[in-house]
Amino acid sequence: MGRCRLTKNLGMILLGIWLIMTGLIPLLHLNFEGLSLIMAILAIVSGALIMLGR
Repeated sequence: MGRCRLTKNLGMILLGIWLIMTGLIPLLHLNFEGLSLIMAILAIVSGALIMLGR
């Protein structure tokens, strides 16, 4: 049960990071090569961890 909870929490933490970054990128005009790839990978990993936690 502890491992499931850790996975779910990690997924939610990554989701929170993704949401914050999604908001800050256009607000601060952040742009660099590979940004969209990083955001896509972060979204996939957080979604997978949340699904595994259920």
